[in-house]
Amino acid sequence: MAAHTGDTDPTERAPDTASDGGARRDEAVRAAVEQGLVGPATPIIGLLDVTGIRAAAAALHAAFDAVAAPGTPVLHAFAVKATPLVPVLRLLHKAGIGAEVASPGELALARAAGVPPSRTVLDSPAKTPAELREALALGIAVNADNPQELARIDALVQSAATRSPLGLRVNPQVGGGSIEALSTATATSKFGVALRDEGAREWVVQAYLDRPWLTRLHAHSGSQGMPLELMARGVAETYGLAEEINARAGRRQIDTLDIGGGLPVNFTADAQSPTYGEYARLLAASVPGLFDGRYGLVTEFGRSLLAKHGVVLARVEYAKTAGGRAIAVTHAGVQVAARTVYAPASWPLRVGAYDAKGRPKAGPDVVQDVAGPACFAGDLLAEGRSLPLLEQGDYAAVLDTGAYYFAHHYAYNSLARPGIYGFGPDTEGGVRFATVRTPQTLEEIVAESGGRHVGGLAGL
Repeated sequence: MAAHTGDTDPTERAPDTASDGGARRDEAVRAAVEQGLVGPATPIIGLLDVTGIRAAAAALHAAFDAVAAPGTPVLHAFAVKATPLVPVLRLLHKAGIGAEVASPGELALARAAGVPPSRTVLDSPAKTPAELREALALGIAVNADNPQELARIDALVQSAATRSPLGLRVNPQVGGGSIEALSTATATSKFGVALRDEGAREWVVQAYLDRPWLTRLHAHSGSQGMPLELMARGVAETYGLAEEINARAGRRQIDTLDIGGGLPVNFTADAQSPTYGEYARLLAASVPGLFDGRYGLVTEFGRSLLAKHGVVLARVEYAKTAGGRAIAVTHAGVQVAARTVYAPASWPLRVGAYDAKGRPKAGPDVVQDVAGPACFAGDLLAEGRSLPLLEQGDYAAVLDTGAYYFAHHYAYNSLARPGIYGFGPDTEGGVRFATVRTPQTLEEIVAESGGRHVGGLAGL
């Protein structure tokens, strides 16, 4: 029996794969409690479903293989920002997924995970000369963001040969989704060359005609909150531009289209919706030339690969009431779920209720708040949520947190980063765990807060 999560639509039914994921999660929560990974001394951990992650990678491959012409080169590059954990990047690499990086730190993580340069893409709106130089020396694919960056690349390719595939990011300006901060194809987005600005399209075409080594075109139209149809429209605009450039060049200069990622995730049920298959089929219907074999493809999915396969598990330290409302005070709050705490309407999360032994809780639903440990009133994971009553010593499982929630630690109150553990089946039908990231120690908190420089201001 899956933990009660307070889903608002009881008519929604998940497919078998989602049900399997819920069962695996229940088994992992119980095993984590039984094996002492979580408890009074370690009241918060992160869990990653390795079986689910592998299945997501396989589904992505299968979706694009089903619509692309045989032999079409396709690189699925995981957006490292979504879950910047070296063992996760290694797992995805072994599953045939590359890496899309947007900083020197993310590149270092991808390299530590063993992702080769040939399967790495560098995207960032603020690449320094040193970052560009390193990428070109390694042979990493680079998408320039703007004319000034392209001028820097001009100088670098003239001074030293490179194996890097090089492209330019454009903004098709097709509009935004429901979350403005994640809509990257608005009229004023900071990313790429805005194609509908006066003279911009012609500048882009001429930039390619002047640089035979510029062979890729990149666009990423949005992320969470973006309708699939609008995403597909952004891809169609980019494809049309590639066709125009190749026609003007009189040859197939652009040989690869990087269509970004951005598949949204539903945070209301275990099943992934929409699916990679739905998106790939929509693209094939909207932009049939994209898959006819003339262009190689790069994708940059992140959230959709990992979100459904992560859980933050937190012990209920106290249970209380205020104004007639039940409140479960847990160890998971703003430090692991800053987006949800500060923008709950845009980033709602399901919460599963488990008892002190890690078993799904039964009992009547009670309207209650699930609160975090930080010292401000708004530190709430869920407000007015109907769940079996969470009591002292129980566990709240914050679901769909495999992407970004393990990445965006917020050191409010100097709360420590939790340990993260992957789980999978053992040989006897149980659950075994592997460490992904050890819990942050108090000594590490002091060190990163200037502890080694305790007297550094004394002489000023």
